[in-house]
Order: sequence, then structure tokens, then C-alpha cells
Amino acid sequence: MTIEREPLLTPVAVKDLRPTQITVGMREVTLKRQMIRAQSAKKTGTFLGNHMIPVVLGPKKKNYVIDHHHLARALIEEEVKDVLVTVISDLSALEKDAFLFMLDNRGWMHPFDENGRRRDYAALPKTIGELVDDPYRSMAGELRRLGGYAKDTTPFSEFIWADFLRRRIGKDAVAKDFDKAMKDALTLAKSKEAGYLPGWCGPITD
Repeated sequence: MTIEREPLLTPVAVKDLRPTQITVGMREVTLKRQMIRAQSAKKTGTFLGNHMIPVVLGPKKKNYVIDHHHLARALIEEEVKDVLVTVISDLSALEKDAFLFMLDNRGWMHPFDENGRRRDYAALPKTIGELVDDPYRSMAGELRRLGGYAKDTTPFSEFIWADFLRRRIGKDAVAKDFDKAMKDALTLAKSKEAGYLPGWCGPITD
């Protein structure tokens, strides 16, 4: 007999959450901050109740975030103290090295820096507030909103798109004119060159 179990919901201090990636797109964070500011405290509470932070328990029962890093960073910036988390897996019995290795191999970690380079586990920030800006991650988020690709269940799919864009659009071009860079990104997203990427929805000719 299958037993249905409700997820365990726990309020946790946002400042105590541990990231499992090195970067975020700060434009994405700004959009989430604007959303939080634009709604009432009650509506924000309802939103957070529907967007709980999924975590894996690591050594010393620390909460390692495996999704919604942008939301968590926005909450810190907006001085929201606590957030509900839902525990996806309890790996707190593992030693630190074994725990990080497990996160990596389960697709629950993205140890790549703002230049798209893989780093050692030690490079992961200790807090959400230390996450570094990757403008290409912001581009990938905006690209999905514009219909450049579809939401996909592939872990860290936005980062895969970010790396694709990083290799084709110069950083100076992104910094100088983000909107123009996005037009170029949309063209690239619809090309056959992007056909291998998760969520690709470019034109197909039979």
C-alpha cells in the first residue's frame, strides 16, 4: 500500500540558507524584488506559501537550497527574515565531501562561476547574499519570458542557455545595450544552432 505523505514545511531564516550555485542573474533578482514590493504583505505571504524553497539537509542539518535562488536573494534584499522550506532529501548523516559529491551527481548543484567555468566545491558561497551576478543568466531568464524557449525540467536549464549565449554574444555588448543583446539572443534561440538545448522551440520544417 502506498502512503501519501505531505511535505514537511519548516520556517528557516533566509540568511541561514546555503546556496548550491555560485551565481544568479541580478536582473532576475530585481524583478522579483519589484514583485514583492508591489504587493501587500498578505499577498506576499500567500505567494511564499506557494513558492516554498526546496532544500536538501546537509551536515549539521544546514539547509542547502536546490532551487529558487533568485527568490531567496530577493527576500534577503527586501529584508524578509524567514521563509518556508520543504526538505527534498535528508543527507545530514554524510561527511561534507560525500555530501557535496552527492549533490553534484544528483544534479542539485551548479558549481560554475560568472565566466561559465566549473569551480571546486569550495567556491560555493556560504550564504545567499554572496551569490555573484552573471548577466547571461539574466539574459536566459528574459529569453524564456519572451518565448525564446519553453520551461523545461532539465536541472539548471537556464544556465545551459546562459552558457550558449555567453559563447555567442560579447559581455561588452550585453553591458552596453541589454535590449539589443536580447534581440540577438532571440534570433539565436530560434536557430537550428540552439536545437540541442532544453526547451528549444525554434521553427521546424517537415
